[in-house]
Amino acid sequence: MNGKIKRVLINERIRSQEVRVINQEGEQLGILPLKEALRIAAEEDLDLVEVAPQSRPPVCKIMDYGKFKYEQSKKTHEAKKSQTIIQVKEVKMRPKTEEHDFQYKLRHIKRFLDKGNKAKVCVIFRGREFNHKEMGRSILDRVAEEVKDIAIIEQAPKLEGRNMAMIIAPKP
Repeated sequence: MNGKIKRVLINERIRSQEVRVINQEGEQLGILPLKEALRIAAEEDLDLVEVAPQSRPPVCKIMDYGKFKYEQSKKTHEAKKSQTIIQVKEVKMRPKTEEHDFQYKLRHIKRFLDKGNKAKVCVIFRGREFNHKEMGRSILDRVAEEVKDIAIIEQAPKLEGRNMAMIIAPKP
């Protein structure tokens, strides 16, 4: 059994002497000795499954354990399917990025945002370019202006060593 589905005690593995029993239709049969509950389950060709071990006495349900396990695995599979993983895609530019390259990278940023991912836009300074931080700031401001209709600025432009970066997220 994998770690995703919690371990469930069935039939003879149940250790409690008395159990609260629920039949297949969901009706309570009351608190019964374990042997009596096992006998009732065996008569119906079903299993006695402990569904609430933390309660006193533990709650057990008469059901088909194979079907129960299958339903549990389907539920976990459906839950995984509905999860979305948001990635942060990084686009790097330089203070002297030409217009064509800027437009090319801007298309990439828009595509990332359309797919629901975040985009981290970095301007990398080399050598003496670091003295002209305002050039990097103007590039990031221009990117923000270009994508303002489809995205929000999650993190304003800030200096990280020799890089200036900002994070853009798609509008909800």
